[in-house]
Amino acid sequence: MLSVFLGPLVLASPEGPTPDAATPVAVRNVEGELHGFLVMRTLAGARVAHGDLLQLVRNGQVESRMVFRFDDGSLFDERVSFTDDSVFIMRKYTLVQRGPAFPDDEEITLERASGRYHIVSRGRTDDHAETHEGTLDLPADVYNGMVITIAKNLVPAGRALVHIVAFTPAPRLVQLEIAPVGAGQVRLGGHTETTAHYVFKPRLGVFIRLFAILGGRSPSDANAWIVTDDVPAFVRIDGALSTPGTIWRVELATPTWPDSTP
Repeated sequence: MLSVFLGPLVLASPEGPTPDAATPVAVRNVEGELHGFLVMRTLAGARVAHGDLLQLVRNGQVESRMVFRFDDGSLFDERVSFTDDSVFIMRKYTLVQRGPAFPDDEEITLERASGRYHIVSRGRTDDHAETHEGTLDLPADVYNGMVITIAKNLVPAGRALVHIVAFTPAPRLVQLEIAPVGAGQVRLGGHTETTAHYVFKPRLGVFIRLFAILGGRSPSDANAWIVTDDVPAFVRIDGALSTPGTIWRVELATPTWPDSTP
């Protein structure tokens, strides 16, 4: 979930990390079924979208979906299937985003077993669709759509160096550092819970980062907060859905009853 809050990275070099050193993250908390409600806001607090986080366990795989419906009519729909038998392995990732909230409309599919990808991208002012397809040599620790799940499973104050596939729109393999920043607290009713603050840092390398900065496409870090008391749980993330892109805040939401409901 939420890997795209790092944004699709637009880089100026095809070079990237090699899959050889990849180490999948160990499972400390097995995932189960859930339905969570989310709200997306600007950092100033204005609401821009409502969302759902849906998760099912089916045929030995966890199927997770995060969907946001924006007030301006835009849609963001991210799905990932993965297994959590001793280590986390992503199996399939798909993303659909369209509407004025994004620089481009995109449909993305990535298969873990074959490494096959299929991307359809359409510019905001151009009706021409650009298609990319092919295969990638994917390491075992590719975690598109799963970075919050991975952070929840790190040992206290632990860090990880994993991979994501960034879509530019052509795909590139990028290292991602998940690093703890510190601990804090969040109030829930009359009591408080301990939170761990993590930062997600794309590692582009010196030359790639320089080219990205010069091209105005340098990705920003994302920040996430996870409750660590008892069972780890996501509470907030600040990050961009695209590069360049607005930094948005996603938090848990409480459903409200219509006025006509008793």
